[in-house]
Amino acid sequence: MGKAMAAVILAALAVIATPAFAITGNWVKDTVHPYVGLVVFYDANGQFIWRCSGSLVSPTKLLTAGHCADTAEGAASARVYFQQDAGVHFDPATQHDPVTGYPDTCADGTLGVMCATSSRIYNYGFANFAGLPNIHDVGLVTLDQAIAMPRYGKLPTAGLLDGLGTARGTKGTVFTVSGYGLSLRVQDHSALSNISFRERLMAQSTLVNLNSALTDGYNLQTQGNGDGRGGTCSGDSGGPVFLGDSRSDVIVAVTSFGLNALCRGTDFGYRLDNADVLDWINSHK
Repeated sequence: MGKAMAAVILAALAVIATPAFAITGNWVKDTVHPYVGLVVFYDANGQFIWRCSGSLVSPTKLLTAGHCADTAEGAASARVYFQQDAGVHFDPATQHDPVTGYPDTCADGTLGVMCATSSRIYNYGFANFAGLPNIHDVGLVTLDQAIAMPRYGKLPTAGLLDGLGTARGTKGTVFTVSGYGLSLRVQDHSALSNISFRERLMAQSTLVNLNSALTDGYNLQTQGNGDGRGGTCSGDSGGPVFLGDSRSDVIVAVTSFGLNALCRGTDFGYRLDNADVLDWINSHK
């Protein structure tokens, strides 16, 4: 995929023909957020169009980014995989993972257990990144099969992050990101290949600000480079930004966009702790 904007977005990632490296920097495998899934979107003809990440906040309600659940650009149905290694066995020759079925099917015995389909995709009003800072970058996918998890992602209370906009020492505030995107992105004409494990990874990042021209109360800007931190890249779009360390289930934003095509700059998540956003999410079953 790849939707143009002045800044380079963390667009939904099309399948790449390389062996199965997601979260960049100092990442670890995410085995503590089983409700974070790899979301594959298809057009009206059932053809694969892009992939993203997302989080279950109930047995059937999956939270993702608006530019992932972009029905105006062709997203008509979806399939979600909850295996930590959802696409790690992807074979470039067959364009298929024989273990999970990614990206075409749910493997035998996984439908309704670790994999689900959906034909109900909703968008909060995302139109284009030209609308920054309020780009309405939230989407929902309602699953056809309920997925039972020991716990689910938790929505924040309205205004949860507001106090961080002016508080001293906010750059020490920790966030945890999780997703199935690229771990390394290279220049278009590089002899090296992009690296994608196609498995759920996570990393910690720190707060940059909430009040710049690109944030302004709608977006969360974090830093994920160096000093033990990690960031997000293509395919992590729609994945959760948790407030706190890896033990947290409170999703305060969904991964939205970045300013560096090689995923080496700061990251932006669309905030969920806005009363209107929460009302929209809660209005869907």
